[in-house]
Amino acid sequence: MSSTFDYEKAVELVRSALVEAGSTFREDKKHAYERAIKHEKNEKARWVLETILENAEAAERNHSPLCDDTGIPHLVLEVGPDVFVTGRMLDAIRDGIASGLRELPGRPMGIMGDDNRRVDQSGGLDPDPAGVEPAPILLRTCGDNVVRLHIMMFGGGPAIRAKTYRVFHKHNTQVVIDEIVKWATEGIAQLGCSPCTLAVGIGRSHFEAASMMLQAQADGCYDVQSEMEAEITRRVNESDIGPLGLHGRTSVIATFVKVGPQRASGVRIVCVRPACCFEPRIATVDLIQ
Repeated sequence: MSSTFDYEKAVELVRSALVEAGSTFREDKKHAYERAIKHEKNEKARWVLETILENAEAAERNHSPLCDDTGIPHLVLEVGPDVFVTGRMLDAIRDGIASGLRELPGRPMGIMGDDNRRVDQSGGLDPDPAGVEPAPILLRTCGDNVVRLHIMMFGGGPAIRAKTYRVFHKHNTQVVIDEIVKWATEGIAQLGCSPCTLAVGIGRSHFEAASMMLQAQADGCYDVQSEMEAEITRRVNESDIGPLGLHGRTSVIATFVKVGPQRASGVRIVCVRPACCFEPRIATVDLIQ
């Protein structure tokens, strides 16, 4: 497939998508919150859910950030069978990310300096919102003849409460689910900004499990839950943590699980991210179609 790549158009598409990701709830997420509000019996919890949804509607109207922690861009790039990605296209993505961070605006969070100074933060903050470097791009194939970019903005709180570790499965999937429920319940209780969307990846290595967790958010849909996802959501909600820890039925809005290839082994590597009430902050754009 021969497609003319327009650099400036690609930059603009990525810029617009980043602003959308940082300022907008997808329609399926809005519907999930509306269902949760109807289902929630705790008055304080229901008020929190209503306020989160009102905040999202205001952010979308004003093209302003959903949260003051505007997040780190995480990218999934899908490539169809007859298209290709060039270094110039990757440069356009990078420039579009920078432009979007300046427009949103992103919170200046990039740390300057050498390795030591970036670790201990003695290098100081980069005042440019675009100083927040995106995470390495995750590349995968897709059936459509497109180059499709998913942009997700990851906040710091869920990263603190996330966990990637091994589980001895004992030839029983339920053992793995039980551990996921345990980790998620512990993380949400400490997170604060619930209700969460649980993102879960199961793989053969820490890298693969984390990449599955990222793809689970790119592919997940609040309107469609597998049997495994629905069970995890139901069981964590039985914890009565509730929105902002105020108790109630809605600790989790939904669970997104992606199971990757597995190996003959007694362990599964599991990554669980309790994405906060504003996450996944995601937008998708086709750069070539």
